[in-house]
Amino acid sequence: MALFKKKIDIDMNNIPKHIAIILDGNGRWAENRGLPRSVGHQEGANAVKRTIELAYDMGVKYITFFAFSSENWSRPKTEVDGLMDLYLKYLKSAEEETNDKNVRIRIIGSRQGLSKEMIDQIDKIEKNTIDKDQMNIIIALNYGGRQDILQATQKIADDIQKGILSKDNITEEDIQKRLYTEDVPDPDLLIRTSGEMRISNFLIWQCSYSEFYFPKVLWPDFREKHFKEAIAEYQRRNRRFGGLNRKQV
Repeated sequence: MALFKKKIDIDMNNIPKHIAIILDGNGRWAENRGLPRSVGHQEGANAVKRTIELAYDMGVKYITFFAFSSENWSRPKTEVDGLMDLYLKYLKSAEEETNDKNVRIRIIGSRQGLSKEMIDQIDKIEKNTIDKDQMNIIIALNYGGRQDILQATQKIADDIQKGILSKDNITEEDIQKRLYTEDVPDPDLLIRTSGEMRISNFLIWQCSYSEFYFPKVLWPDFREKHFKEAIAEYQRRNRRFGGLNRKQV
């Protein structure tokens, strides 16, 4: 462990405030072992729990997991049903499992297509944790980046019709505060596991200036060393937000 710590040098004063993660590779992890894909998703849920513990201990303020995209409904019904059962089980246990922590749990995405039991559980856990403020766990469930922007523009159109906004004075802030992540800062770091190098319609407005990191590890195998490697890589980056670094000024 001592050698491991020397290899990954983390500046605890430069931890990303918001880390977003695309949980990729659950199905392949299971198929590589001759197991049902559902086993991979269960192991992926265990990886989520491990990562939450790490993020909390390191002082990450916001962590967002891409659990189920709006495009995932096209998967086989048995797999979708299994995923929904898994997410419902997780939401029922998440509050109790984080009871000893100052953690708020939030779910973003469309409620359309979700069962009443799922919606009721989402409402319950969000209400019961709303006053906690050390870390926000955000689950993107039935979420799509384009759909997020679409619903934000629909809200803007409604507000123009009501006279709340003028079409000539719409700002980026007006869009931002109508997204699902209205009061959440944009991700500093986006991690996608399994080696795939795309963001697949995830937080496409919010990730305009995020640092991207694409480790080859499949999500169920994601461990502390991978998390620290991602943060160490983030800390090596020069974040300019469209400007020049100091050496170029």
